[in-house]
This record gives sequence, C-alpha cells and structure tokens, in this order.
Amino acid sequence: MVSQRQRKLIAFLQTELAVPSEAIALGLRRAEHTTNLLPMVLWQYGLVTTEQLSQIFDWLEDVGPVPS
Repeated sequence: MVSQRQRKLIAFLQTELAVPSEAIALGLRRAEHTTNLLPMVLWQYGLVTTEQLSQIFDWLEDVGPVPS
C-alpha cells in the first residue's frame, strides 16, 4: 500500500523533476517501497542528478518527518 507521503513524493518527482514513471518504478522495487530510500536509489542508479537529489531532500525537509 502506498502512503500519502509516498504519493506526494512520486508526484513531485514526476511533475517538478520530470523523472520518468519507469525510473520511479525501478527505484521503488530496489528501495523495497521504503520512501526514505527512494531518492538514494534513484541517484545510485543514475536516474536523478546530484542537483535533483538535493531538491528531493529539500522537498522532504519541507514536507516534514514521517508520522509515526
């Protein structure tokens, strides 16, 4: 099940950074659906640049911590 935060992250990746759906799907499979790992997996596989990774981390910081 995809969390609201993960849906928002995916929307951000697609709309703001133009990350292709296929790249996001690969990242989700490799990160085992853990939202916190998705940005790093995308970067490790060369699917986002370091500048985009920084933008993702800024966005995550603005959104706030994952509710427990």
